[in-house]
Amino acid sequence: MAEPPCPEVIPVFPLTGVVLLPGNWLPLNVFEPRYRAMVEDAMAGERHIGMIQPVEARPADAPDPEEPPADAPELYPVGCAGRIERCDPQADGRFLIFLRGVSRFRVQAELPARRGYRRVVAGYEEFAVDRRETEVDLDPAPVLEAVRRFGEVQGTAIDLGQLAGLPGRALVNGLAVALPFSPAEKQALLEAPGPAARRELLLALLEMGLRGGFAEDLDEQPAAN
Repeated sequence: MAEPPCPEVIPVFPLTGVVLLPGNWLPLNVFEPRYRAMVEDAMAGERHIGMIQPVEARPADAPDPEEPPADAPELYPVGCAGRIERCDPQADGRFLIFLRGVSRFRVQAELPARRGYRRVVAGYEEFAVDRRETEVDLDPAPVLEAVRRFGEVQGTAIDLGQLAGLPGRALVNGLAVALPFSPAEKQALLEAPGPAARRELLLALLEMGLRGGFAEDLDEQPAAN
């Protein structure tokens, strides 16, 4: 069955340092009232929400790093639409949801908030490649070697055996989300033209980590379009 189209108007969940990529899964614990309202509305409709990063990161002393800022910060121009594939309501009113990344989008305009959450008009045309990501075949060997070296230098325990069982595309996307890159670096990985370009950028970031420039060098470079 063909993937249904993503909605032109989509609610967005701004979270610093959290990106969703096509084909990836993202678990979320939704507890703030406005985002619980967002989940309720999404479940009553097309089940899509958009993950997007604020341009300015939350302060390190913010009450809860997983809670979006209370104001309406400027958003990056590109996010990713996800479909809620599982929603588990909790006794205290929270929702545990599992999002599946479908397609990136570019923000065309922001609409008035609804029930406290933000909404945007999303354009998907330039990201048509996202619908075909599962067909992309990437060689995982260079990434596995780079991760092995990175783990040794950083003193990070990485289960290479588990990673070796992943297809190249899934490996690249999973590491792009899971490794401790800065928000700007994660945004650049999100905005890479496709899986092959994302792999090259991931390899460059891992190399920066080996040279001690991790989470700094890319702040001086524009995000890929």
